[in-house]
Amino acid sequence: MSLTEKISGDLIAAMKTKDTVVLESLRAAKTAFILARSEKGADSVLTTDEELKIIQKLVKQRRESAAIYKENSRIDLYDKEIAEAETLEKYLPARMSGEELEKVLRDIISRVGAKSQSDIGKVMGVAMKELAGKAEGKEISSKVKQLLGT
Repeated sequence: MSLTEKISGDLIAAMKTKDTVVLESLRAAKTAFILARSEKGADSVLTTDEELKIIQKLVKQRRESAAIYKENSRIDLYDKEIAEAETLEKYLPARMSGEELEKVLRDIISRVGAKSQSDIGKVMGVAMKELAGKAEGKEISSKVKQLLGT
């Protein structure tokens, strides 16, 4: 079952239970999926990676909005954004721990033969593809720089 199908099924369940937070979160995800499919063409299907990127983008947007609301003392809106972000995060793969991330990055570094700062781009290209949805880009980047002695 694809992520799109799972979200559609969960959306129907949220309608039945009248869970507004889940309902709004999943409607946003479904809308984003539909827009992405329509950009690709009439009969297109989203890949799992594309679906994960869309969910990650939605989570990131909600977290950023929540931070702004918190700065402006709008706790009601902050709580809503955080709840929606947490709902959407359930559809992402489990996050890697720092140790797991370091182990995978060491493996990638040895595979691409990276030795110095100038090889960061090669490592990041491979790492971002392999770790999509499992770790944040900022986290990956800082760990790669640390491992390459930057």
